[in-house]
Amino acid sequence: MTDTAFIVDLIVAGLLLVGAILTLVGSFGLLKLSDPVSRLHAPTVASTLGVGTLLLASMFDGFASGAPSLHEMLVMAFLFVTAPISAHFMAKVHLHRCGDLGDVPEPPNDRVWATRTDP
Repeated sequence: MTDTAFIVDLIVAGLLLVGAILTLVGSFGLLKLSDPVSRLHAPTVASTLGVGTLLLASMFDGFASGAPSLHEMLVMAFLFVTAPISAHFMAKVHLHRCGDLGDVPEPPNDRVWATRTDP
């Protein structure tokens, strides 16, 4: 085994370990946090970065082994775009449906769908 292959294996193993830890932290936050918005935030941030790191390890290993594939990059781009947007919309639904919020600022007087208005 050459030094270059060993270094590549170390980098891939490190990326896999970091990705697994971030995904585990996101899963733990989903289970243990009490507020629905907090439960939404933990897996969105940590798991997105975790899965992104796992995909980065796969890309790095593919390029190092001589069989490059950009499928992982497309999956990563799709994940980084869709996860925060879907989390944002789920948080908005929570704000619209939850009636017992304490320190929510007053919505503007317009009728835009993205603001919370009392029925």
